[in-house]
Amino acid sequence: MEEESMEEEGGGGCESMMDDQNHNNWGAGGYGQHLLGPSAAPLGDRFLRGAAAAGPPAGPELPAVPEANGVLRGCEPAGAASKGGAGAIAAAININASTSKFLMNVITIEDYKSTYWPKLDSAIDQLLTQSPGDYIPISYEQIYSCVYKCVCQQHSEQMYSDLIKKITNHLERVSKELQASPPDLYIERFNVALGQYMGALQSIVPLFIYMNKFYIETKLNRDLKDDLIKLFTEHVAEKHIYNLMPLLLEAQSTPFQITPSTMANIVKGLYTLRPEWVQMAPALFSKFIPNILPPAVESELQEYAAQDQKLQRELMQNGFTRGDQSRKRAGEELTYNGSSACASSRGYR
Repeated sequence: MEEESMEEEGGGGCESMMDDQNHNNWGAGGYGQHLLGPSAAPLGDRFLRGAAAAGPPAGPELPAVPEANGVLRGCEPAGAASKGGAGAIAAAININASTSKFLMNVITIEDYKSTYWPKLDSAIDQLLTQSPGDYIPISYEQIYSCVYKCVCQQHSEQMYSDLIKKITNHLERVSKELQASPPDLYIERFNVALGQYMGALQSIVPLFIYMNKFYIETKLNRDLKDDLIKLFTEHVAEKHIYNLMPLLLEAQSTPFQITPSTMANIVKGLYTLRPEWVQMAPALFSKFIPNILPPAVESELQEYAAQDQKLQRELMQNGFTRGDQSRKRAGEELTYNGSSACASSRGYR
């Protein structure tokens, strides 16, 4: 009976024992089980049950641990006769504040600022400034582990705030560099900035997946990738769209002023950032984004043909020929052979 009462009364009170200074619940359902494994949560209960079954240790009775230390508060058995056993058990366990911190791997806000965030900060810097094909000397496993531990220790809010501030400062520097670019390099540099940032997001978002799942989606009802894309829209694209669009329209009217891949990347990127920008240049966006313009109608076929002929003339004026003599001869042969085959099929020789 004494063992049963100890189990019943000690089960609920031990939750306070596992509550650290960050108010993280290290009980069976808390974050601590993610770090220590499923078998770690009932460790104190198993120890108390085993010690109670074995009875008080031989020798002089040890003094009870005072309640003021907050370690075993609420875990003492109700019977006065059990005070000696509880004191012996407490002395045997000897859990104090420093031992608890060691066992539970508590990360204080000071630990986060001095140890964990600097690692994340350095990795984010490298990811934001890498060029396509560059080797990044960082450990993705280490960064992923840092994020996971900080989320488990309830530092998600601070980490999200630091991440947004870090990327915002980077984008403001990018915007200033674009403003200082000459017109002939403006389009190409905007394309580099856009591609570099979108490429960095492909690494940053997966690294912060735990923060996204357990804080941004749950508490803020948003998505990390959407938030980071919005940052580029607000701090870079919106500030440059009215300078960029006239240059894109001018480049469109002059074939091969910029490479087709650069034009396609920028137009598709602008559409991803803010689809309503299509209204600024529907014809330009329609060349790279399907279903932008209204569907074709039969009554406008002549106009479509005229536009195609105009494009062909512009290409020829810029040195683009319709084909060399060998292709011309091949076309003549194809026409001749086709006519002969048609005549043969009709019975003519």
